[in-house]
Amino acid sequence: MIEECPKVSGLPLLELILNKDYSFEISKMNDEYYYWDKVKYNTPKGIKKEEFWALVKYSRTANSKIYSFNTCTFSLFLTNKMQEYLHNFDMNFGGTIASSDILLDKNKQYYLLSSIMEEAIASSQMEGASTTRKVAKEMLRKQAKPKDKSQQMILNNYNTIRYLSEHKNDNLTPELLLTIHKQITEKTLDNPKDEGQFRTDNNIYVVNGITGEVAHDPPSYKQIKKVVQQLCKFINEDKEFIHPIIKAIILHFMISYLHPFVDGNGRTARSLFYWYMLKKGYWLTEYLSISRIIYKSKGQYEKAFLYTEHDDFDLGYFVNYNLKVLNEAFYELQVYLNRKAQENEALLEYRIPGLNDRQIQIITLCIKKPSSIFISKDLETRFNVSVKTIRSDLEGLVELGLLTTVPLNKRLTGYTRAENFEERLGEIRGN
Repeated sequence: MIEECPKVSGLPLLELILNKDYSFEISKMNDEYYYWDKVKYNTPKGIKKEEFWALVKYSRTANSKIYSFNTCTFSLFLTNKMQEYLHNFDMNFGGTIASSDILLDKNKQYYLLSSIMEEAIASSQMEGASTTRKVAKEMLRKQAKPKDKSQQMILNNYNTIRYLSEHKNDNLTPELLLTIHKQITEKTLDNPKDEGQFRTDNNIYVVNGITGEVAHDPPSYKQIKKVVQQLCKFINEDKEFIHPIIKAIILHFMISYLHPFVDGNGRTARSLFYWYMLKKGYWLTEYLSISRIIYKSKGQYEKAFLYTEHDDFDLGYFVNYNLKVLNEAFYELQVYLNRKAQENEALLEYRIPGLNDRQIQIITLCIKKPSSIFISKDLETRFNVSVKTIRSDLEGLVELGLLTTVPLNKRLTGYTRAENFEERLGEIRGN
């Protein structure tokens, strides 16, 4: 729960506005988009903290745009820092990495599957899924049947993300929204009849898990269909230019704020953000693990909602937080790709005429993890090739004396490095 901000009425606002001594400090507060609980500790000398807060508030409201959905009215002031973020995203989310060697067509599918898995896992963990990343990824790679509700949530998220990618050119409609919710909540709700259905009562609250206090009381269920219709119109029409990333963030916020479903609102909201980013051409979004960043800063994510509600429905808090998340997700992707580029360079050390990239990677894994056991089905997903192709790769390495087969059960055969692996590798390479 957060501290209520003071009312600014009754303060000598005009006199304060005319004083230019605090312009720099106000800009600092807006760049970080601080709420009252931080602004009061950053008040410059010569002014009361309530008066400084009044100045910060005025600088935001005087330059805000208003967005209304039925009785839900919000304001948004785009700061210089927010616009800088948007410019950088526009410059980078569409081209610069696409031309690099690391995202050549032969690698894209592998990175895409990995990022979708990360997104599905993190988004589900935020809603209580307790399965580890390792177990979840193994389930998805093997296309195994979920063993519990947590794994089902992750599988649902994974399938929904892939569905949204295929339907990125569709318009947002109430029907699409319900379809997404049904997919994302399948076999995870207490009452299966709630899948793909708007809630029909007001018996839903967002509460503080520790104190039990109500943090958010969503609008009445009677408003849901009207607000959803207006939200669809807002998303589908471009009569007035609103930056697409800002629109995507507003869509994310509105689904969470409206809470149109009995459960699964957060997962649905984050999926729609992902969908709209793809719809507007930000293809790199597919390679970003946005929910993983949100999961790591879940407290800030929740506060961004609360700050918006407690400060006259100022969307700046939520927009600023999400732009920071996108920026960090992009940075993490760059670090990841740079690491993969270095690994690819290291693979050249084991380049052997007649062997393909997949076989070279398997050899490298044998060197790094000598006890590894390879199964055709696992490598099929990892390399995005058929079982027949990957089995041919493995058998080729057996013929070279680098791998040996090990029976895992009556039906399944695994492959592991041969006892004389290093000696044989040296002979093949002519060392």
